[in-house]
Amino acid sequence: MVFRRVQMSRQQPWRADHPDAIRVDRSTRWGNPFSIKEYGGRAAAVAAYREAFAAGTLPVTVEEIRAGLAGHDLACWCPLDGPCHADLLLEIANG
Repeated sequence: MVFRRVQMSRQQPWRADHPDAIRVDRSTRWGNPFSIKEYGGRAAAVAAYREAFAAGTLPVTVEEIRAGLAGHDLACWCPLDGPCHADLLLEIANG
């Protein structure tokens, strides 16, 4: 089974179509602490997240990601046609 990233929306009931999706936005422990505004864009903020994860400076581990997120779609606010830290979380959780 392929798990994917889901874009949350206030206009459309995304939860109805993805009842088992886990939120990984900034309001959760899985969120990207690097802001788009601070880093000058989404791609740079996602790159900072990847670097911090590789360096072991994020408050989540590979084991925690696999235990908490494996087997689920992941929901974030990022547009689906661009980079998102949830892509890395999906790779780790289901890789």
